[in-house]
Amino acid sequence: MTTATATSGALAEKGYNGKMLNVNLTTGEITVEYPDESLYRQYLGGYGIGARMLWDRVPKGADPLGPENMLGMFAGLLTGTPLFGQRWQVVCKSPLTGGWGDANCGGDFGGVLKLAGWDGIMFFGKSEKPVYLLIDNDKFELRDASDLWGQGAIENEKVLKDRHGKRASVANIGPAGETLSLISGVCNDHGRLAARSGVGAVMGSKKLKAVVVLADRKVISQTPETIKMLRENLDQFVKPLKDFFHNFGTTGITAMSALNGDSPVKNWGGVGIIDFPQAQQIDGGSQINPRMEKSYGCWRCPIACGAESKESTNPKYPYPHHTHRPEYEAMAAFGTMNLVADPDALIYANHLCNEYGFDVISAGGAISMAIECYQNGIITKEDTEGIELRWGDADAMIAFLKAMGERRGIAAVFADGVKVAAEKIGRGAEKYAMHIGGQELPMHDPKLQPEYYTTYKLDPTPARHTQYEGNKRLGKIPPAPADNKVYTGRGEHHKAASEYMHVVNAGGMCQFIMMAANTANMPTWFNAVTGWDMDLDEMMQVGERIANLRMAYEVREGGNPRKRYVPPRVTGESTEATHAGPLQGIKLDTETLEVEFLKACDWDLETCKPSKAKLEALGLQDVAVALHA
Repeated sequence: MTTATATSGALAEKGYNGKMLNVNLTTGEITVEYPDESLYRQYLGGYGIGARMLWDRVPKGADPLGPENMLGMFAGLLTGTPLFGQRWQVVCKSPLTGGWGDANCGGDFGGVLKLAGWDGIMFFGKSEKPVYLLIDNDKFELRDASDLWGQGAIENEKVLKDRHGKRASVANIGPAGETLSLISGVCNDHGRLAARSGVGAVMGSKKLKAVVVLADRKVISQTPETIKMLRENLDQFVKPLKDFFHNFGTTGITAMSALNGDSPVKNWGGVGIIDFPQAQQIDGGSQINPRMEKSYGCWRCPIACGAESKESTNPKYPYPHHTHRPEYEAMAAFGTMNLVADPDALIYANHLCNEYGFDVISAGGAISMAIECYQNGIITKEDTEGIELRWGDADAMIAFLKAMGERRGIAAVFADGVKVAAEKIGRGAEKYAMHIGGQELPMHDPKLQPEYYTTYKLDPTPARHTQYEGNKRLGKIPPAPADNKVYTGRGEHHKAASEYMHVVNAGGMCQFIMMAANTANMPTWFNAVTGWDMDLDEMMQVGERIANLRMAYEVREGGNPRKRYVPPRVTGESTEATHAGPLQGIKLDTETLEVEFLKACDWDLETCKPSKAKLEALGLQDVAVALHA
């Protein structure tokens, strides 16, 4: 296999290394790329730089599972520094939606990649046999992974850590990615997933099992000035919010959200206070935390909102010692969506998803659809290999999840998500396929927060709850109407809020940390590790540039978010989930929400195409030429 060493001079101690790897898996050739500083200032890092690379290097119309597609792994600008950088992103053309694809992840991989000297890795081509990439500081080589193919993601990480040492960080795929499941992700840190957009299938299509990174450096840009800045900013954190996340993680909102209308219930067709009154049985504090042993934090996280479990004492649901506490999305996708209130079953389902490499949102949603299809006679006990799919039946849910992971029976169809399942099954199954643009819906009901509707439908990567957060401390996001039943006057607010989230993601920052931190200081953090003089206006323009390039890519590949179908259960056009409870009678004014947002962005009302003037104003002249030729 190919082995090489970067021969550049000493690394500049900035927030970025100025180096990336290009890996051609067809030929085995690995080359080093040295981007200009302007790339970082214009796009920061993460999927900001990923958007630029995907636009430039993946030809229009490329097959998402073909060799021309790029699988990019990019750390954020602040990742690896003392200043709140934990996150990294995977970027590709999505095989799940057919257009723009990205997935965000915590854990330790992004930090270790930066410490090893690399801001990103871009994989092209396809290997003839399974391989993994080994990076040891400035040395790198492809190695045979034939003996690793078939291993679960957590199991494989243990094997590679035994082989390369405990300090190795591993990003890999499980069996779901290997079998090209369209709802598979990329795993690191024994259960943190870059889960959405089908990025695991792209990695599997390239026969790339894992990336292993070792680094000697401990922190980037750790100077007396940055340490002083860190401490001063920690003093400005909203302490109650920080303490809540540390004590409960996002699991702390599960029971409340199931009853107040936030969580979808019974495949978006139920009402929590009626269909799932047992929600308190999966309360994070009283039910989940007693099963945990210790707190967990992603790389140098100041909040540490995760936790790792004791070994299960329930033989039916044998999750191992140090299983990650399930986050809210997993608890709701398997719990409220399927009416399952057994904490051990939910922790075990989360563990299985991590081992197989499934996106928990999509996997839980697929099982909900399967239950409705079974209950309505669209699929039968013969199809399910004897599994009787019923609401609230934890054993059946786990059995079907295992069948999905092993690609058995009708479950193999659901392993590619609900859109594919509906198309292959037919007979009215599409009524129960809760997705937008091919991607399963997250666990927040937009009838409670209208901006989620616009995000779910119109973002280039559909059905994504992490693309909106109306942060008030930033000082650059206009307020939204306080009444969630008022749909006018939200466009400018939503535009700024979504562009802010692009800055957070491309910067490598965690959304939960930013909820507690004084985000008005963000340019100061960027400047401290780069020497720039960026202000809030320039920073927000970076977010706008990323937003427009992502949308331009989606449009170039034939996508039109405006024409995406949204299930009526989501909007309130169907009264199945609005006949009672907190959301009773609510029906979204979808046209107002969409039009005001598109006008604020200067995107075409029919095609979502960014205007030529907007693209040129953002320095995207080449994109403007391509879209408006």
